[in-house]
Amino acid sequence: MKVPVGFIANLWSFIKFLPFFILLLILGIFKALIISPVAAVIISVGNSSVIIGLWPAHFIWTCYCVVRTKRLGMTLKIGTLLFLPMPLVLWPFAGILGSFVGGIGFGFFSPLIATFEAVGENVPDKCYHCVADGCWPTIQASCTVVRDFTDFCFHSYFSYMDELIMKTPAEEEPVEIKLSRLPGCLLVSLLALLVDVPSITVLALWKSPYMLITGWKRLLEDFIGREGPFLETVCVPFGGLAIILWPLAVIGSVVAAFMSSFFLGVYAGVVVHQEHSLRMGLAYIVAVVSLFDEYANDLLYLEPGSRLPRPRYRRNANSSPDSIQRKTSHESENNVEKDGREGLGDSTLTSQRSRTLKAAIQHYKPIKLLDWLFKSCEVNGRKLLHEGLINVQDIRDCVVKGDCKKLGTALPAWCLMRCLLVSAKSDSPGLVVPDESDLTITNWPRDKMFLWFIEPLLIMKEQIRKLNLEENEEACLQRAIMQSKNQIPEDWDDIGFPSEDNIRRAQLQSIIRRLQGIVGSMSRMPTFRRRFQHLVRVLYMEAAKTGALVNYIVDNSTRRDASDSQESDEASEESDAGKTEYSVANIV
Repeated sequence: MKVPVGFIANLWSFIKFLPFFILLLILGIFKALIISPVAAVIISVGNSSVIIGLWPAHFIWTCYCVVRTKRLGMTLKIGTLLFLPMPLVLWPFAGILGSFVGGIGFGFFSPLIATFEAVGENVPDKCYHCVADGCWPTIQASCTVVRDFTDFCFHSYFSYMDELIMKTPAEEEPVEIKLSRLPGCLLVSLLALLVDVPSITVLALWKSPYMLITGWKRLLEDFIGREGPFLETVCVPFGGLAIILWPLAVIGSVVAAFMSSFFLGVYAGVVVHQEHSLRMGLAYIVAVVSLFDEYANDLLYLEPGSRLPRPRYRRNANSSPDSIQRKTSHESENNVEKDGREGLGDSTLTSQRSRTLKAAIQHYKPIKLLDWLFKSCEVNGRKLLHEGLINVQDIRDCVVKGDCKKLGTALPAWCLMRCLLVSAKSDSPGLVVPDESDLTITNWPRDKMFLWFIEPLLIMKEQIRKLNLEENEEACLQRAIMQSKNQIPEDWDDIGFPSEDNIRRAQLQSIIRRLQGIVGSMSRMPTFRRRFQHLVRVLYMEAAKTGALVNYIVDNSTRRDASDSQESDEASEESDAGKTEYSVANIV
């Protein structure tokens, strides 16, 4: 959509768009009022049935895994078991209420957004799509939500619990609480609540007028100039609603600051326990107010940093596990980081005039990354199936029995390895994704979960680049990932790996194990299992087309007939021997 230039053009564009917008809004609300109850019933009833049906198993298995795990020390384990029943009892009520509210929200906003999307430039027959879009697809998506929620409760949950009780390395120490440190922790936490809660609340109230005025100013500028949230037609109603409800957002931010201050204050006790020092805990009480002030300044585009005192509350600040400690300078973003990534240069991606992210950079979405991964799995899966590296038995187990554990780890791990191999050979500072574009720190998803996945991949890419693999070694990696255990260097003796260097083998096996671990974590995502099962069905049809499935069935039937024939021969021999023994017994 072409953005008009000049105030008169902007005003005339707004006047022309206003009646059209009101009609679309009325139509969207009418559709939402019809679809929202249906979607709410599907999601709430489906999710509630899953929650209630699996709640006894979740309750018993959670307690059992906490008792069995060796990752927690005895004191922490006992404390966890004492407080664990309360969240487990509250889970059905919270889950059912959340499903009902989420179903209403999804059923209302999905048809409403689809109504505005139907008037896009590339949509033919706009009148039909304005009426039809968002109705049946919303109902189908509601069923998909129930399916994904079921997968998470039935598969992902038990996967997390299995990881909790799995054997830990001998050198790994269990997480434990020292009883001798608890009095000091409780004392400092209580003192932190008395100091940090009012201090942070006062800071939030002090900055709220500026947040209100600045937010209104920027929203109105974007509204007049059709920029930012008002650039796309579908976002106009929500941008206008943001102007009206912005005071509520300011009030919500103050309330959120007040609520978070309790958690920030209680964390002082954790600092005392970790550092084994009351002085460090008292220093944290003062420093956390400065950290909150700096965070608020960054959020409101005020002067960076904070003028409040910030004493050091960690003996080793570089390795601090504190999640709220943030860097006070943006200069580190200009340097090449240790894992080979390049910095952003300037943290501001857009100009002050236009706060439209699309005008400066196209960010990749997490769902798009999953699309690329499964597209790569389909392409590589067909290739590996033709080469015989994917066993038809694994495909049948996944389709018939739902057991995709082996194939669901090996195939995505190989696709990620291919991405790392291509990226290591290129000059890109990031990853070369399947559409031959670059995924770097400047355009990857701002989702924290995907940040945990992408950062290790960038480190592994640099490790592969330093190994400087040859073509025959890359070919062997394909068989190693799909067929080998990859636990010790000797596991590769049967795949014909050309290098005899055990250190080189161990490094590659370590990378493969990390890839398999990343895939294992990704497989717990609700959408992953559903999409992978669809992928396996595609591979199953491919196996049927190529004749691999027929050959597998014929081989199995031949083995079964041979086995039955052998068993019948053995049975007849046993019967003849029994008759002979009976005759001999009669003669005697």
